[in-house]
Amino acid sequence: MSDIIFLSDVRLSFPHIAEPQKQVNEATGAQRISYNAEFLMPENHPGFQQFMARYGAIALEKWAEHANTVMQMILADRKLRCFGRGEEKVNKKTFKPYDGYAGNVYLTAGRDQAPQMIQADGQPVDPNNTMAYQALARKMYGGCRVNAAIKPWPQVNKHGNGIRCDLIAVQFLRDDVAFGEGAADASGMFGSVAGSPIGTNGMFHPQTASPTMPALPSFLA
Repeated sequence: MSDIIFLSDVRLSFPHIAEPQKQVNEATGAQRISYNAEFLMPENHPGFQQFMARYGAIALEKWAEHANTVMQMILADRKLRCFGRGEEKVNKKTFKPYDGYAGNVYLTAGRDQAPQMIQADGQPVDPNNTMAYQALARKMYGGCRVNAAIKPWPQVNKHGNGIRCDLIAVQFLRDDVAFGEGAADASGMFGSVAGSPIGTNGMFHPQTASPTMPALPSFLA
């Protein structure tokens, strides 16, 4: 368990938790799925400090006297690492860092298996209970606060030497401002249709006999 790092009260970004992210290799046509997310926090966050310490230990174990050289190579190429400064993650449309990234650091974690979904009482959801799992997973949106467990590991393959993190478990902590613009609301541009029933969703409310404002739907960033 010492290899697993607990990230307390961090912001969730780009979550692919309820449904995996699917990527197709253009050369081979093979499809790869990944349950993944990014976690944002201040650089002095205990979880990030613990990750960096573990990363250093992993590098020393894996690359011995070449550890410093390899770590410099990893730092120079964002594709080889699962961490970085928020300012590195720039929106290609606005040319500015994504919402919530500036002034923070990020950790990316994922794997081909769905992570444990932890309930508010600290108990994991039964992975065989698909409805309960999905209900909790879909509660997590970009910008909300979560607790997470990740496990760093060294990458050594044809793509190069790097550092990655498995996503072990996630727990919804609390709401926060959603990232992105959210869903557009054009309801103010519309009026009532002549002859339509009075009320919400075409239903008549005899107690008030007047239109009732529908509750705005919640939406994810």
